[in-house]
Amino acid sequence: MTRGVLLPDSAEPTPDFARWMGSHGYDSIWANELWGHDAFVTLAAVAPHTDAALGTAIVNVFSRSPAVLAGAASSLSDLASGPIRLGVGPSTPKAIEDLHGIPYDRPVRRLHETAELVRAFTDGEGRVEYDGELFSVQDFPALDGEVSVYAAALGETSRRATGRTADGWLPHMIPFGDLEGAFETVRRTAREAGRDPALAVSPYVPAAVADESEKAREAISGHVAYYVGSGEGYRKAVSKRFPEEAERIAEAWRAGERADAREAVTEAMVDALGVAGTPDEARERFERVAETEPITEPIVVVPSNAGEEMTERTIEVLAP
Repeated sequence: MTRGVLLPDSAEPTPDFARWMGSHGYDSIWANELWGHDAFVTLAAVAPHTDAALGTAIVNVFSRSPAVLAGAASSLSDLASGPIRLGVGPSTPKAIEDLHGIPYDRPVRRLHETAELVRAFTDGEGRVEYDGELFSVQDFPALDGEVSVYAAALGETSRRATGRTADGWLPHMIPFGDLEGAFETVRRTAREAGRDPALAVSPYVPAAVADESEKAREAISGHVAYYVGSGEGYRKAVSKRFPEEAERIAEAWRAGERADAREAVTEAMVDALGVAGTPDEARERFERVAETEPITEPIVVVPSNAGEEMTERTIEVLAP
């Protein structure tokens, strides 16, 4: 079993931290990005200290053009010993409009064309010509880098775009038991497009380890409440399995009742959407999740509310 890890939100990409991350033997190390940190810069700091694959999870497809994304991924490839996995996604209207000041227009089409163009730009052969609905590119040479494109896709239309254009899928907040059914859309669309349907599947696995199981489960409850409460796409994904619970969480979150939103996360939701417990419990649970079809490489994601001690312990306990 291979596994990845998402760098903690609080991580500062110092040499000591980079060496610490590289020492745990994860097969892939990923960096997220919303505000305050640049995923490519963070991974560049880690690159000299690991042979693992390096991935972005997740950079949005609005604030950088496909050419800029391809150039950044190719530059990172020059620094890294392992391959680069460019995780891209449409993000949310809140992040794109209120932070970047860009209209949240046609997100699925933008994901589709970005994935196609980045793959063409990093193919290493020939010159790129592309005439899409949003982007047109003429007569620029492809870059040479070991880059694959992973798409963060929740809804059916974005999963179809993943099947048509991407090398891998990065799901989050889809219950682990529902991943196979959701992936069938990706697989079917890939076949229809004449592509190999065996895409890599690397889901976020929210994980927390503590001496007391309840403390670990509280961290996962907070993570679930935040995503279900603040992101409509996440709420819809969770509501396929937990419709009433997801609505209660979202209503409480919208009302500013964050504690009530966390309390509305049930035990069944924690088990369906995360890994929590003592070291032995968490390792056993993580291994069961990793064996779930169609997962190829789960990504350990420690909730931002876990605290430094729990974060470090979780990364160490769930390392290969």
